[in-house]
Amino acid sequence: MFSPAEQSYYQRQLSLPELGPQGQQKLRDARVLVVGAGGLGCPALTYLAAAGVGTIGIADFDRVEVSNLHRQILFTVADVGRLKAEVAAERLHLLNPYSKMITYLEGLNRGNALDIVGEYDLVVDGSDNFPTRYLVNDACVLLDKPLVFGSIYKFEGQVSVFNYQRGPTYRCLYPTPPNEGEVPNCAEIGVLGVLPGIVGSLQAVEAIKIITGLGEVLSGKILLYDALRASFQTFRFTPRPESRNFTSLQQDYGTTCTLPAVGLEEIEFEALEQILQQLTPPILIDVREPVEFERFNVGGTNWPLRTLSQRLSELQGLTDVILCCQSGVRSRKAYELLSTALPTHRFRHLKGGVGRIELTSL
Repeated sequence: MFSPAEQSYYQRQLSLPELGPQGQQKLRDARVLVVGAGGLGCPALTYLAAAGVGTIGIADFDRVEVSNLHRQILFTVADVGRLKAEVAAERLHLLNPYSKMITYLEGLNRGNALDIVGEYDLVVDGSDNFPTRYLVNDACVLLDKPLVFGSIYKFEGQVSVFNYQRGPTYRCLYPTPPNEGEVPNCAEIGVLGVLPGIVGSLQAVEAIKIITGLGEVLSGKILLYDALRASFQTFRFTPRPESRNFTSLQQDYGTTCTLPAVGLEEIEFEALEQILQQLTPPILIDVREPVEFERFNVGGTNWPLRTLSQRLSELQGLTDVILCCQSGVRSRKAYELLSTALPTHRFRHLKGGVGRIELTSL
């Protein structure tokens, strides 16, 4: 039964004959995990919470950056530097106090994926990288959980539902991940801010349909949206039985889905300022993209994260290196890569990145 306050909150949905109290109860009983609280995750989370999903998990280790704000609508300038999952949970609780939010601040990795995904009825994938997409798909296949997929590219978006009633999986469409550097990310090519709002909302619709049994689920089909042409197209694709030929998670999904680095050495910005004033300071490497570095930087050399593996020879004589980026996420990835390749070197990274410094300088 719903309290009078809940009935008032959900009045418009309760009035739908196709949904009614029974459908609303299904939403309240549902547990949905959203992987990524970024461009896709923000609208998906917003509408799932507003619709009355009873328990929502938010898996994201990233922090809010200034460059997120044009599309990640749960965050404000005041949130820059804060953990996205924590901010999202606060905003969603204010939106709907009847929904429970659970945060996973370490994100999803191969060490925790099966345990976390196993706690939920379905998963909404709002990630922005291929290692996480394959990890989430494989976990859902092993645990027999439906997966609502979304992706964006410049002015175009895709939505599909995988592993619904043991239907086609993500690997039916994309059997193997692309090689590193083959596909640019949105930091490199840009994205229209409103696009993930549309795609993430469509993901929320599919999740609600799965929970309530309404309509026809996008299983075995992929919906393509072209913002510039204002067009939607739906295509069917053929299942690949071999896409299920595994019994455990892979040993390596790439740097994004590895376990957190052990012994990571972090420094605060105040300490960095003092260190750089030393007579022979360590080298400072900013691993953001050139356009970010040109807009604002705290000095050092600009080596984008995607180029580090090709520049290892340049670090042979530099045994003390400090890494920085916008929020600290990419510099942690750089730390993992470089400390593995050059174990005798000392690497540190700037905690929280330069984003908060940039904000105070505006």
